[in-house]
Amino acid sequence: MEALKQGADTLFILLGAVMVLAMHAGFAFLELGTVRRKNQVNALVKILVDFSVSTIVYFAVGYSVAYGAHFFVGAEQLAAKNGYELVKFFFLLTFAAAIPAIISGGIAERAKFWPQLIATAVIVGLIYPFFEGIVWNQHFGVQAWIKDLTGAEFHDFAGSVVVHAVGGWIALPAVLLLGARANRYRKDGGMSAHPPSSIPFLALGAWVLTVGWFGFNVMSAQTLDKISGLVAVNSLMAMAGGTLAAMVLGKNDPGFVHNGPLAGLVAVCAGSDLMHPLGAMVVGAVAGAIFVVMFTLTQNKWKIDDVLGVWPLHGLCGTWGGLAAGIFGAKALGGLGGVTLGAQLIGTLMGVAWAAGGGLLVYGLLKMTMGIRMSQEEEYDGADLSIHKISASPEREANW
Repeated sequence: MEALKQGADTLFILLGAVMVLAMHAGFAFLELGTVRRKNQVNALVKILVDFSVSTIVYFAVGYSVAYGAHFFVGAEQLAAKNGYELVKFFFLLTFAAAIPAIISGGIAERAKFWPQLIATAVIVGLIYPFFEGIVWNQHFGVQAWIKDLTGAEFHDFAGSVVVHAVGGWIALPAVLLLGARANRYRKDGGMSAHPPSSIPFLALGAWVLTVGWFGFNVMSAQTLDKISGLVAVNSLMAMAGGTLAAMVLGKNDPGFVHNGPLAGLVAVCAGSDLMHPLGAMVVGAVAGAIFVVMFTLTQNKWKIDDVLGVWPLHGLCGTWGGLAAGIFGAKALGGLGGVTLGAQLIGTLMGVAWAAGGGLLVYGLLKMTMGIRMSQEEEYDGADLSIHKISASPEREANW
């Protein structure tokens, strides 16, 4: 029976890892559909190469920083327990690699390629796993301190704060340091709109992310005996709430409609194992509203050129999700309890401060040393031709 349980657990977390790996295709197509045509190839290449860099760095350094375990032993040892520890690494890697995938959408269309890979290595190797270890592996006694102070540990079941808020808040200083795309905001106060290049690809990306998210949330149980249908249905309700709120407030704009479910899912990650489905629906709806309102404000009023709106979507909806777990996870609102708003507030603020500071440091140093922005000419030609020497749909000579 023990051997069967080990095999089942390994398969369970492997399926989760594969589902979250598929989400990276969602990130790629969401970005491809949102950027202009001259930057579509760059979106695809960036997500795949970032994932590969993340894999090697998290294997060699990041996983050890977060969990104190390493893989520099014989394969015989690694294969123990059906290789469960290896597959657990694979699952947690797909979370870590989501950080550069999130950032990629904010800095699209004008960021240099190689400096971003260096940023990915530092973020996935050190910045992200440091905070991951504090929340999910009891590092430095921070969780015990929060529990002494507030009566409960900081609860983040599937990463509203650890993954999404951290990714979004690292992206904000990167976007600010890069500056807006050329001619986006003119001196006379006018704005040049850059509509999505492909709504079908944007929608495909959103759907792939949405489906993969059920692996992201449900498989965060990490063993089969802890699986919870509550997590699945809460994710579903938050997705629906986010979609409908974004549709109404976004006046049926397809870009908002397809980011709505993502906003809801970002927010429900933290408390998806605690909330009542109706509470999850409200959390998702609030997140959908936050995304539409804050995306519009950042782009139009504050003139922050965050191309995919990753700070409102991941940064702010993730922050809301961290707090929402303390509100809707409470028994008074139909949740399972065991959380306090105080603990959620402290943990969430720590994540936000750590991410914003880390992002400022990494991208600030890169800007001072290598530069992080493409030249005017490269940006005008587009990242596809400037970096990859081919466009997404090359014109073929018909008569050669």
